[in-house]
Amino acid sequence: MMSSTPKRFLTPTFILISVIIISGLSQGLLLPVLSIFMEERGISSSVNGLHAAALYVGSFAMSLVAERLLNRAGFKKLMLSGVILVLLALPIFPLVADLRLWFVLRLLVGIGDSAIHFTSQLWIILLSPPEKRGRNISLYGMSYGIGFSIGPLGIQLLPYGKVVPFLILAVLFLIVAIIVMVELPDMKPEKTKSAEEEAQAPRKMPHIYRLAWFALLPSLLYGYMESSMNSNFPIYGLRTGLSAADISALLPFFGIGGLILQLPLGTLSDRFGRKKVLMAAGLGGGLFFLAIPLAGNHFYPLVLLFMGAGGLVGSFFSLGLAYAADLLPRHLLPVANVIASFHFNFGSIVGPNLGGAAMQLGAAPLLFVFLGSSYLLFTASGLAFRSGVSKKTSNIKTL
Repeated sequence: MMSSTPKRFLTPTFILISVIIISGLSQGLLLPVLSIFMEERGISSSVNGLHAAALYVGSFAMSLVAERLLNRAGFKKLMLSGVILVLLALPIFPLVADLRLWFVLRLLVGIGDSAIHFTSQLWIILLSPPEKRGRNISLYGMSYGIGFSIGPLGIQLLPYGKVVPFLILAVLFLIVAIIVMVELPDMKPEKTKSAEEEAQAPRKMPHIYRLAWFALLPSLLYGYMESSMNSNFPIYGLRTGLSAADISALLPFFGIGGLILQLPLGTLSDRFGRKKVLMAAGLGGGLFFLAIPLAGNHFYPLVLLFMGAGGLVGSFFSLGLAYAADLLPRHLLPVANVIASFHFNFGSIVGPNLGGAAMQLGAAPLLFVFLGSSYLLFTASGLAFRSGVSKKTSNIKTL
C-alpha cells in the first residue's frame, strides 16, 4: 500500500507518532478544561455531559465518510485536513463564551480528530504482520497515551490566562501541519476491492459482526470510558472535595498506567492470544473502577486505582482493532475500522450523558459503577464468543 521514500529526514512513522501524540494532547486537555469552565459557570452536569458529547458527534459524522475520503484524497491530504481543522478551532474556545459556538467548535474538533485517527489506525493495521500486530498497534496506543496523559496538566496553565493552554496547543498543531505538508509522502490505500464490491460494503457489515463482534466491543467501551473520565470525572472530583489542581494531577495517572502496560499487553496478546488478554484486562479494569468511589477524595489511593484501571483498559481500543485484524479478511478491515469508529463515537456520546445524568440525580458514584460493570459484562461475553480465524492474502509490504 505504501512505499518508503529514501533519504527522508522525517520518516512517515515518526510523523504519524508525532501527530497522534499532539492529537492525544488536545483531547486530554480540551475535555476536562471545558468541563471545569462550565462547572464554574454553574451549568448543570447533565448539560455539561451533553455538551461534551458534541466532540464525538463530529467524530461520528466524519467516520461515516472517512473510508470514501481516504480512497479519494489519500493518507496525507486527509490527515492534513484533520490537523488544520483542529488547529483553526482550538484558539477560538477561550475567546468566546457562547455555548452554542462551543458546541460547533467541538463538532469541528471531533471531525478533525476522527480524520487523524482513521488514517493512522488503518495505516498501522494494514502494514503490520500478524505476529507483530499487537506490538505495533500498542506503539500507536502509547503515542496517543503520551499526549493524552500530558493534556490535563494544561489545567495548571489556566492561572496565566484561559487562552494560554489553547494557544500552546494551536502552535503545536501548526508545527505538525507543516511537517505533514512538507515531509509526509502523498499516498493512497491500495485497491483491494472492485467497484462492485465497494457498492456491497454495507451488506458486509452483518458478516463482519458475525466474525468479530467481540473484537469490536472494546472500541465501544474505550470511547465510553475515555469520554466519561475526561468529561465527568472533573465534575465528580469537584463535588467530592478534590481541587482543580488535584484533578489535573490525577487524570494523567490514568494515562500513565496505560503507557506502562500498553506494550506488555500488546506483546502478551501476540504470544497468548488477544481474546485472553482482553478478557483478563476487562476483569481487572472493571474491579478497579468499582473501587474508585470507595477511595472518596483521598489522593494517593485514587492514584493507585487510576493507574491500575488505566493500565488494564487503556489498550482496549488498539487491542480490539488488532484482534479484529486477526479474525477478518484483509479486504474487510477498512469497513471494520469504520465500525470500530462508530462504536467508539457511540460510546463517547453515551458516556458523558449517562454520567452527567447520574450526577444530576445526586448519585455520583454511579459513574464508576456503570464503568466497572460494563467491563465485567464484556469479560463475561467473551465466554460466549467463538472465533473462526479467516485467511488473509495480500502482497502488501509489512513493517
